[in-house]
Amino acid sequence: MARSQVPVIDLEPWRSGGPAARARTAARVDEALRAAGFLLVTGHGVDPQLPARIRAAARELFLLPGRAKEPYAVPVGGRGWLGPGAEANSYAEGTASPPDLKESWSWAAEDPTGVPAVDAEWFRPNAWPAEVPSLRPLVTEYVGLMRALSDELLRLLATALGLDEDHFTRHTSHPTWGFNVNWYPAAELVGPALPGQFRIGPHTDFGTVTVLDRQQGAGGLQIHTDADGWQDAPYDPAALTVNIGDLMARWTGDRWRAGRHRVLPPPADAPAEELISLVYFYECDAHTRVESLPAPLGRVVHEPVDSHLYLREKLRAISVTDGSATSG
Repeated sequence: MARSQVPVIDLEPWRSGGPAARARTAARVDEALRAAGFLLVTGHGVDPQLPARIRAAARELFLLPGRAKEPYAVPVGGRGWLGPGAEANSYAEGTASPPDLKESWSWAAEDPTGVPAVDAEWFRPNAWPAEVPSLRPLVTEYVGLMRALSDELLRLLATALGLDEDHFTRHTSHPTWGFNVNWYPAAELVGPALPGQFRIGPHTDFGTVTVLDRQQGAGGLQIHTDADGWQDAPYDPAALTVNIGDLMARWTGDRWRAGRHRVLPPPADAPAEELISLVYFYECDAHTRVESLPAPLGRVVHEPVDSHLYLREKLRAISVTDGSATSG
């Protein structure tokens, strides 16, 4: 993949540069999101030791016996442990596949809004594993940084479109978000992949922006573009990987592409390779009305959607029930 399609964007000129530097940064973002829906960002201010500590604690958690994790088991969209076989992300595209070869621990927004129906569905308390108490302060610190960074990215995206800087963040005063620590076990633990099976099947994310701290591996992230098909995602150890999701693509009238991606199966020639990804999914205030920007910014006029009815439908689609995902 041509690196220019997924550029490395240094946020420092955006944060502290003059108008010309900010405009150049915004123009590069617009170009990249039209092509692939992905960016790498440096200058983000996250101490690399923080995700390293989260990975170490999370690995301790995932290596617990199943009977220790089972009390924390939840369905997709819940707060807790998603065990083997819980998700099949390709179903979000309407493509049948075996379940994804991963486990996840999921956290999400929990500070109540005061609206009982909204809080009961989207702002429930998180589950914190007593077996690994170090996770709670680490994750709490990390998701705070991710929310601030996501709002900054939304302001950058609005500027890239020539809109008021708060065009998107005016809808994130009390947003929902999700945070997954994904464990991709080694082939020697899970065995060979079935035909059409991935660590995560091909899909686009569902929200506004996703911020990913990932590890490089033979069974790692791939990005799809019309120009190049499936290619390994560029990697920079100092960078976070950012992609936009379906809601942002709809909001921009498909000017920007929701970043289609997958995570390859465990490699047979590297049977001990395991990876852990930290994935922060940012959304917006519950039940935001998402309407496509008109031409010339937007290219397609989508029917307006309720953001959270849309999100719930997508989460339902990738949930595995009785060995297969469901779209209802």
